[in-house]
Amino acid sequence: MDDDEYAKLFRRMNPPRVVIDNNASDDATVIQVDSVNKQGTLLEVVQVLTDMNLVIKKAYISSDGGWFMDVFKVIHQDGNKITDTQLLDFIQMRIERNAGWFIPPLRSSVGVMPSDEYTTIELAGTDRPGLLSEVSAVLTDLHCNVVNAEIWTHNTRAAAVIHATDNTTNSAITDPLRLSTIKHLLCNVVGTNSGSRAAKTVFSSCSDTHRERRLHQIMFDDRDYEGVVKRPRTSRPCVTLTNIDKDYTVVTMRSKDRPKLVFDVVCTLTDMQYVVFHGMVSTEPLEAYQEFYIRHVDGLPINSEAEQERVIQCLEAAIERRTSEGLELELSAEDRVGLLSDITRTFRENSLTIVRAEISTREGKAKDTFYVTDVTGSAVESKIVESIRKEIGVSKLKVKECSVLGTSSRGSQETTMGYLLSNIFKCKPLQ
Repeated sequence: MDDDEYAKLFRRMNPPRVVIDNNASDDATVIQVDSVNKQGTLLEVVQVLTDMNLVIKKAYISSDGGWFMDVFKVIHQDGNKITDTQLLDFIQMRIERNAGWFIPPLRSSVGVMPSDEYTTIELAGTDRPGLLSEVSAVLTDLHCNVVNAEIWTHNTRAAAVIHATDNTTNSAITDPLRLSTIKHLLCNVVGTNSGSRAAKTVFSSCSDTHRERRLHQIMFDDRDYEGVVKRPRTSRPCVTLTNIDKDYTVVTMRSKDRPKLVFDVVCTLTDMQYVVFHGMVSTEPLEAYQEFYIRHVDGLPINSEAEQERVIQCLEAAIERRTSEGLELELSAEDRVGLLSDITRTFRENSLTIVRAEISTREGKAKDTFYVTDVTGSAVESKIVESIRKEIGVSKLKVKECSVLGTSSRGSQETTMGYLLSNIFKCKPLQ
């Protein structure tokens, strides 16, 4: 029996153990996960919690040796414990399943991927005003309906994962000639003003990767972390790296807290082929603090200054990509062919720029969220917003809140390594 087969047998004989406790903490549900340690286990667990829209308030991570032992203190987005027994059982089942079988990261080209229900279209290119409007118009003209999508922009780059169906069949687009036409026309749109970085719209054979993880991968491959970020340095996350002898590189991050922050960081470290051995997460209303003890998969800490700088840049980008800037607009309407194209055209005609968007359709209802600024990146004037709402429908388009990029409180710069090491191995409940 080779090493790989032995490892699979060992995992089957030692399935993950998940304990969920609502009595260990007064203000949160505590989830403890014990399993065989392998690359990607931490990401799989965090991904489950993120997909369930749970907020990680605190976490202690330890995975030295052959065993993975983590404790997460989580709450609903409304700030309460998870008390629904069916939901708790589902969380336990998902973690046990996902932590047992890790799906390796997809590093294939960006492209168009058919499935039975929809066709997944992946795009990457230079961001510019009106880009989503033009992409939507092309798909509408080609008789495609966007049923789900997520669009991120960061540091002049844009990435999108779009689920589209055929207008007539309401299923995936499978004709090779038609897929080739879609690819060609979208590449022309996304490739406008791309400069030295060519737009990417090529075919791929796999669609198993988590959508938000795939967006991180697309933007990482597009090197959105390079160049000058057009934000004040004081408003950006603070990421530092320190080596402890020859054992670990300690990554410390301070930033404004937001949903899915821990997933974004762990996802990036995993896809950069780093293993988290120990860690601590603590979030407060004004600031999130994360500290991870990492090594490369080859077992070595980060030794070169160039690689340290690259890791810092990539983690800053991972934290910033999903940060909600500008005005948050929520659309609720009956879904129809061309709806997204019409909405985004209205935004473009009123000089709004979409910096991030989440598109979803369920049971014939479209529920979309757009984060918008004016073309200069500044706040949108209220009179323009009201004009757009009247054009689209006041009851359909609502202003949720005005979110601007939060500042990263530097706080004290002293290291907390001693605090982490003194607590990580203690088996006392989280307070």
